[in-house]
Amino acid sequence: MTSGKDPNRPSILGGPTIVLVEPQLGENIGACARAMLNCGLTELRLVRPRDGWPNEKAQAAASGADLVLDGVRLFDSTADAVADLEVVFATTVRTRGMIQEFVTPRLAAERMRAHYAAGHKVGVLFGPERTGLVNDDLTLAETLITVPLNPSFSSLNLAQAVLLIGYEWFQTGDVPPAELLHTGQTRPATKAELVNFFEHVEGALDRTGFFTSPEKRPSMVRTLRNAFERMRMTEQEVRTFHGVIAALTGKRKGDP
Repeated sequence: MTSGKDPNRPSILGGPTIVLVEPQLGENIGACARAMLNCGLTELRLVRPRDGWPNEKAQAAASGADLVLDGVRLFDSTADAVADLEVVFATTVRTRGMIQEFVTPRLAAERMRAHYAAGHKVGVLFGPERTGLVNDDLTLAETLITVPLNPSFSSLNLAQAVLLIGYEWFQTGDVPPAELLHTGQTRPATKAELVNFFEHVEGALDRTGFFTSPEKRPSMVRTLRNAFERMRMTEQEVRTFHGVIAALTGKRKGDP
């Protein structure tokens, strides 16, 4: 397919941040950048790319999507990559036993558009080509995206997945945003604020002996984090829960 660049046509840019976790090939990163710019998406973050960054093969595969590649940001962990985001979706083929909400790309795009229109920072996580996202990465998202395809052959390559989500996002451009929960004078909590709260809760539970089995602790932690993620807490609610945990684990009034 020939280049679709046309300097005489206006660019339609802006949208959710795309986060590729441990992408394996530079060519795949470049193809994702191309798919992103097709759909007006420009912010790409990479978590521990296997072949390092920058990558010449990515430049070649991007077919001129330099606007995306020039702005790539690198991160050491998925949590760091989404720390400043307020709403995160994650793509997965398998449910992996997670108790989270699963939506189609179309419904996810409508929700992204509504959040974006409200000024919220939105991101979408994509996992490594061979394995997909691990459970600990999935717990950083409120909502999981799964694509209804042929059950006997449902795998997509990384760029296909990015293009599919990006296309659905782009198609919502003329759709009025759906209503969002009114949060008053506060805002949705960022992922950094939520992770800090999770660690506060888990530390308190460790001190009280809640986790009686070291082997079961990781799955119990994921269950707790998923439950709090589904609440979609605001920054004010997170601060309130910090106070609740401190009150439950600290000294009570009248204690010596």
